[in-house]
Amino acid sequence: MITLSENFRALFYTPFYAAHATGAYARQGVEVEFRLSSDPGRTAAALRSGQVEVMWGGPLRVMLTHDADPSSDVVCFCDVVARDPFFVIGREPRPSFRPADLTAVRLGTVSEVPTPWLCLQDDIRRDGADPSAVTRVTDGTMAENTAALRAGKLDAVQVFQPYAEELLASGAGHLWYAAANRGLTAYTTLVTRRSVLERKRDELLGMVRAMHQTLRWIRATPGAEIQQVLASYFPDVPAAIYAAAIDRYRALDLYGPDPVTRREGFDRLAAAMRSGGALKRDVPFEACVDNSLAEQVVGEGA
Repeated sequence: MITLSENFRALFYTPFYAAHATGAYARQGVEVEFRLSSDPGRTAAALRSGQVEVMWGGPLRVMLTHDADPSSDVVCFCDVVARDPFFVIGREPRPSFRPADLTAVRLGTVSEVPTPWLCLQDDIRRDGADPSAVTRVTDGTMAENTAALRAGKLDAVQVFQPYAEELLASGAGHLWYAAANRGLTAYTTLVTRRSVLERKRDELLGMVRAMHQTLRWIRATPGAEIQQVLASYFPDVPAAIYAAAIDRYRALDLYGPDPVTRREGFDRLAAAMRSGGALKRDVPFEACVDNSLAEQVVGEGA
C-alpha cells in the first residue's frame, strides 16, 4: 500500500483525482490510500516525517526544502501539471495585453500559495517592467478577489479554475493572460523521499504507469465526460463550468504528455524563484528530480 496525500483541493489537480476515480492505480495492482489535506505546508511536513509516503505538490516546495537542507532526500518523480494553471482576468477587455501592463492597474494576486505570484512577477520582469511597481492587493483569497473584481474594486485578478471560467462565462471578466502560454513551468508532480523510492520502487512504478495512462485519458477525453467522472470531487462547481474549465486547460496543454519532468520547465520555475527572492542559490535539477521511473514507463511504450 502507498499512502498518498492531497496537496489541497483544486480543479487543476484533475489528473490526480482521475487516477483514483477511473481505477488506474488498481489496474496496475497498486493499492493507494488517499488522504485529504487542506494545507500544503502540513502535507509537506507529513511527507518529511514519514506520516505519508507520497504527496502531490509543486517542485517549488522541493526546491525550497533542498535550498534549506542540501542533504534532504525529498524528490519529484512523476510530472503531471507541466504548465502554470493561473490566469489574469481583467474587468475590461485588453486584447493586446502584456505582463508589463500590470504596473498600471490594481491587481488582486493569489494569497493562498506563493508560486503564482513568483511566476507572474518573473513574467513582468522579463517584459521589461518592475514587479514592485504593481499595485497589488495581497491579502484577499481568490474568492474574495473575484468578488472585488465584480464590484469594480479591482481592475484585474490572478486566479485559477473555476474562478476564471465563472468570470468569463458571466461576462464579468475578460481573459488577459493564460500563464500556461509562457511555456513549460514545472508546477505539480508526485513527490516522495528517496528512501521510499528505493524501498517501494515497484509500487511507485505502478503509480507512474497509472498516471501516464491517466494523462493520456485526459488529453483524449472531452471536458464534459471528465466532469461526469469527477463530479463528486467538486460538488459545488456547475457541470458546464467544470467542463469548460477542463477543456480550456486541455487546450493550453496544461498537463504533460507523459510523466517525465522536463529540465526546461524546472529551470523556468527556478529562475522565477531566484528573481523573486525565494531561492538563495541554484538547486540542481538532479537533486530535486528522479526521472528514472517515468523514463522507464515511457520506454515501455504502453
